[in-house]
Amino acid sequence: MNKSVSAVLLAVVMLLLPGMGQALASDKNQSKTKLEDIVVTVGRVAESKKEIVNNVAVIDEQEIRMSSARDVGDLLAQKGIGAIKKYPGNLTTIGIRGFRTDSHGNDLKGHVLILLNGRRSGTGNVAKIMTKNVERIEIIRGPASVLYGSAAVGGVVNVITRRGKGKLSAFGEGNLGSFGHEDISAGFAGEYNGFDFSGSVTRETEDDYTTASGTKYHNTGFDSRESISMNMGYTPFPNNRIAFLYHGFNVDEAGSPSYLSQNDLDDYTDKSNYSFDIVLDGQTTDSRFVWKLKYFQGKDEDTWNDPTGSNPDGWDDAILSEQKTESKGIQAQISVDLGQALITTGFDWADYDIEASWNPQKTSYDNPAGFLLGKLKLLDDRLTLSAGLRYDTYEVEVIDPAGKTADDNHLTPNIGISYLLTDYLKLRAGYSEAFVMPGADQMAAAYSVFGSNYVGNPDLSPETSKTCEGGLDVFYLSLSGSLGYFYTDFKDKIESVTRANGDRSWDNVGEARISGFEGNLSVDIGDYFGWDFEIRPFVGFTYLTEYEDRITGADLFETSDLTASYGISVSDLNGFSARLNFAYFGEKTITDYESGWPYQDIKARDFTVADLTITKVLFATDKKGRLALNASINNLFDEEYEYIKGYPMPERNFYVGMRYDF
Repeated sequence: MNKSVSAVLLAVVMLLLPGMGQALASDKNQSKTKLEDIVVTVGRVAESKKEIVNNVAVIDEQEIRMSSARDVGDLLAQKGIGAIKKYPGNLTTIGIRGFRTDSHGNDLKGHVLILLNGRRSGTGNVAKIMTKNVERIEIIRGPASVLYGSAAVGGVVNVITRRGKGKLSAFGEGNLGSFGHEDISAGFAGEYNGFDFSGSVTRETEDDYTTASGTKYHNTGFDSRESISMNMGYTPFPNNRIAFLYHGFNVDEAGSPSYLSQNDLDDYTDKSNYSFDIVLDGQTTDSRFVWKLKYFQGKDEDTWNDPTGSNPDGWDDAILSEQKTESKGIQAQISVDLGQALITTGFDWADYDIEASWNPQKTSYDNPAGFLLGKLKLLDDRLTLSAGLRYDTYEVEVIDPAGKTADDNHLTPNIGISYLLTDYLKLRAGYSEAFVMPGADQMAAAYSVFGSNYVGNPDLSPETSKTCEGGLDVFYLSLSGSLGYFYTDFKDKIESVTRANGDRSWDNVGEARISGFEGNLSVDIGDYFGWDFEIRPFVGFTYLTEYEDRITGADLFETSDLTASYGISVSDLNGFSARLNFAYFGEKTITDYESGWPYQDIKARDFTVADLTITKVLFATDKKGRLALNASINNLFDEEYEYIKGYPMPERNFYVGMRYDF
């Protein structure tokens, strides 16, 4: 697809939104308000979308079920949330507004923050979170450091697992597919006598895949990929719940093949991410006071195995590299509803201990923070004013005989406003700041590796951003859409430097400016015509008008000016549903590492990937449960594409399976 044509078409569609809302409003027999979805990520409390001042997207349970994606990385790629970097070997990062998650290990040096049930997940690799027990995903586009602290510069992705409701139910599911794929899942959900429970377990295997050019890409499969998710709670008295949540992920011997042109046949990786939460949620009977107390603990681990067989001549031993991050933390908050005003205050604490085989020093990171959030509703609740302030202190330590430490602090503000022009049309605007704290190695390192001395810089400042944005949201029955503009100044980027004496260190030397438009539109045509089936076209996009490195004047690397997702979903009352999804990624400037030294900067071409999923319920009764047949075709049009040069993705591939709910 030509990206200029795509941008024009998307812009025209979005500009038609207000007119569509006005036309639909002429029908006096229909309710005009659609935007009553409840979100929890923006204000750390449940609130209606029509009251928030941020740009928030929600991927609901139905969309997740209708997607062929098995992990959050693939799901976000299909939804066109932002830039994707995906390697064989179960590694996917997500970018939003020109910023991205960190690919290896923890989330401390990333610029998009991944949350799991509202707290830091401990990883920037979204392929480590499976979708089977996910209820919804809430995505904040833009800064959210006032809410969640360091790394929430480009945005926040909050993965929320399912909570058991209603009578006890369970499911079993199995799928077979291309490249020897096999997976089996089972799960349960429900509530009884104050107890609620939901959970799932999944195991899958897959062989090496073939690219769209017909080339076998060896060492791209995995021996096994397993996940488990649990959400269990007890409500001893109304409106107060004690919960235990568990997340576990592990992939064994996932192929690490290097570039296709230099296909490595025996390197592999093992990856895992485990965590648990203990949560107390409560509120008074009149909902005037609402509180939450949470303790979480987790471990994220990556191991890269490089057996002797693939090593260069003269390397006798197998090489094993690994990184392990142990994290723990506390979230404590209380909200008071004063009628026209809502005030939330609280305390966050996060502690990380990090070990890496290439760094002889173990490092730690300690980050307590306090925050205050306020929201004021005026003019019959049509005008909403929002403001927040967060104060973070942090101390990093390199644990060696010298016991070197460094510390700093940061104050983060934001303000926002929204106004309901009508019951179906909202204007919003805001100003937000965000930051990324320096790492322990960047501030306090003192070690030598491969003949180079690394010395930390205790005078480093946090990387910071300032963002102004505004937008328009429309909502009417099953129609919802938005169009917005943002402008971000990013300063003090931390980059590696070489001192005059040859030591390697870090300085604040980078700056960037990023601006652009974001929009989405979704409407159920069948709803407006009174049909008993759904036909829902949808589109979403991000178009960057500027993404400039202010030091060099060049475009930012690994950044596309246009990413988009569009398609159509259909469903009827007889248990049939289908979804055709297109994801477009524009061209971008990259460094060509595959071709070797001297490295050249080149343009990576744009591409569109199409996926089709179909589900048909074979029978459904109260006594016998529900049996459904599902099928999917990924890369429907057999596109030759790669998110990273030298790592082409699979050819057209097929999957079919059965799911039984009872």
